[in-house]
Amino acid sequence: MNMKNLRIITAIFFSTIFMSCNTEKSKTNFKMENSNQAELPSDTLTKHLKPFKSELPTIGLLIYEGVLQGEVIATSDVFAKLSKNGEQLFNVITIAQTEKPITTEEGMRFVPDYTFENCPKLTALFVPSGYDMYAHVRNEQMIDFIKKKNEETKYIVSNCAGAQLIGKSGIADGHKIVTYIGGGKQLQKDFPNLKVQNDSLVAFVEDGKFSSSNGNLASYISALNLLEKMTSTEHRKFIESYLYIDVLQNWKK
Repeated sequence: MNMKNLRIITAIFFSTIFMSCNTEKSKTNFKMENSNQAELPSDTLTKHLKPFKSELPTIGLLIYEGVLQGEVIATSDVFAKLSKNGEQLFNVITIAQTEKPITTEEGMRFVPDYTFENCPKLTALFVPSGYDMYAHVRNEQMIDFIKKKNEETKYIVSNCAGAQLIGKSGIADGHKIVTYIGGGKQLQKDFPNLKVQNDSLVAFVEDGKFSSSNGNLASYISALNLLEKMTSTEHRKFIESYLYIDVLQNWKK
């Protein structure tokens, strides 16, 4: 065998070994990657999703153009958390007049889960605020929706200027209510059948099935109060610890 042919055979031999090693390495990497993936929980990307369960109480969050998103988020923060044992305790849904995304006062876009037409039965309805309530108070469909849901719900909660929608609906006539700081006098003037509380002294008030707050971070008070009524003091304290409420209360100390 001449040297030329020997060099060719040697080159082919090492080339074959190199390709074989790379192939085995690829197979090994593939197995390792799949092995690592298999070790991860199968619901890693979806475990945060909470399906609607008809047997659970349903908390409805009314949303509309210009809504203050913090008041919506506060309620969902409180009611959407799982129990200490990892159980889902509530359905938390958003409801708007149409299926179209709404834009909050802060500029974020929320896609409603349901509309006034297909909203499921609610246990509680939360009515948040907006800086400009003029059009919403005059929205007959929205007012009719609140009236309708009052007939089936056990609880109605308003935050901040959401009290204006409650006042317009007439469902809380004769009951105590509070609104944003500085808004009480006008609320009493517009809806004289309400028992409007001094918003400079009262951050939260409850009267029968109706409760209300000054709004903003006080929306957590109305949500936590109702959570305790619907579950237990122990669960409320668990959620407060989950949300670091104590840190918020003591951050300047």
